[in-house]
Amino acid sequence: MDTFDAIRTVLAVRQFRDTPIPDDIVRQIVEAAHLTASSINGQPWHFIVVQEKDTLRQLGTLARTGPYIAQAPLAVVVGINAASPYGVSDASRAVQDMILTAWSRGVASNWVGFHNLDAVKPLLGIPDDVDVLAIVPFGYPVATIGAGKKKRKPLGEVVSRERFGQPFA
Repeated sequence: MDTFDAIRTVLAVRQFRDTPIPDDIVRQIVEAAHLTASSINGQPWHFIVVQEKDTLRQLGTLARTGPYIAQAPLAVVVGINAASPYGVSDASRAVQDMILTAWSRGVASNWVGFHNLDAVKPLLGIPDDVDVLAIVPFGYPVATIGAGKKKRKPLGEVVSRERFGQPFA
C-alpha cells in the first residue's frame, strides 16, 4: 500500500481479533515511531510496547476513553519528556507514523487518551519526568471495514489558496 492510499483509507478501529501480531510487524510499527523526524532531532519520546494480556487489561481500565485496549494484542504507550516544548507535536507525528505503518500491513489502531494518563505511570514504571501522551492499541479488526469511506467536509471548506477564504478547488 502506498502512503497516500494508507492515509486515504485508514480508519479508527476499536474492536480487535484475538490474533497475535507477528514480531516483524511489531518491530516495523515501533521502528516507524523511532524514525520519525523531531524538532532539532530532540526525540523527546519513549515508547513502551505492551503485549501481556494482564497489562493490556489494566491499561484498558486506566484509560477512561479506551476500555477496548483490553481486547488488543498489542499497545504502544507513548511517553514524552515533560520538559520538552516539542514533545506533544513530535510524539504526535510518531503516533501517526505508527498508525499508518500498521494500517499498511493490515493492522488497525486508534489513539487513546491525550495526557491525563498519570495512572499508567506506576503500572509501567514510568518516571516522573516523562508524561504519558497516548496509548495506541493495535490489532486485526474484528469486522471488515469500509476502507476509504470517510465523512469529510468538502476540500474547499477546509483548504484555501494563498489567503484564508479564497477557494482552493
